[in-house]
Amino acid sequence: MTSSLPGPVDHTDAIRLALQSWPDVDRYLQSCKGVIIPLGSTEQHGPTGAIGTDALTAEAVALELGRRSGVLVTPVQAFGMAEHHLGFAGTMSLQPATLLAVLHDLVLSLATHGFERIFVVNGHGGNMATTRAAFAQAYGTAASRGLEVAPRLRCKLSNWFMAGPVMRRARELYGDREGQHATPSEIAVTLHLHNSLIAKQRALPEAAPCGSIHGPADFRRRYPDGRMGSDPYLAKPDHGLELLNTAAEALREDLSTFLTAA
Repeated sequence: MTSSLPGPVDHTDAIRLALQSWPDVDRYLQSCKGVIIPLGSTEQHGPTGAIGTDALTAEAVALELGRRSGVLVTPVQAFGMAEHHLGFAGTMSLQPATLLAVLHDLVLSLATHGFERIFVVNGHGGNMATTRAAFAQAYGTAASRGLEVAPRLRCKLSNWFMAGPVMRRARELYGDREGQHATPSEIAVTLHLHNSLIAKQRALPEAAPCGSIHGPADFRRRYPDGRMGSDPYLAKPDHGLELLNTAAEALREDLSTFLTAA
């Protein structure tokens, strides 16, 4: 079967998988086979950005998307592939093979219960290749295990920061100073979510220009303070609220198409 969006809810508690009982989930599956997994990373975001930025933003976008759509949202997978950031204190990374195994197992767990459409809201560019590989492996495993949903199992990776309306608005707000890492757009979302982060913001020297990445030592040498061409001091909490809403609305359209496709 294909699913439609269940419809908006008043509060995110109604769509958080962690707050449901198993009979609640059984009832949900009678009308909707979709689920949202927020995926982030725990890594440095420059001298003024929160280490949890990628997980915080992915979870916030996923929960707002769930609130608008009524689709269940799993707990955030807060650890991603961040090996190249290990030169900075606080970064916690999974190796690609580990992340692949984690995502594969999560997809298979959900598919075992009858979920057919797995929509991953991702907040970290370094997760993208591994996530797609995990999807491919999960399809094969579901078929080899003879899962009833195997012929209908579909997974989709949606990078909230790459949604067209989000990228356009970030360019309007920040121009070339958006950069590629510790960007003002993602920092703005965290400032909206957590007032305590506002006090950490300050003017910074010109960031190293964007370029290639070749492991943690090389990253630290090329980008000494962790930023890649970005000026996070441009970020404002009200920008973050706007970008969060823009991302959730853009992804809602993608989610609806994904759930209803034959």
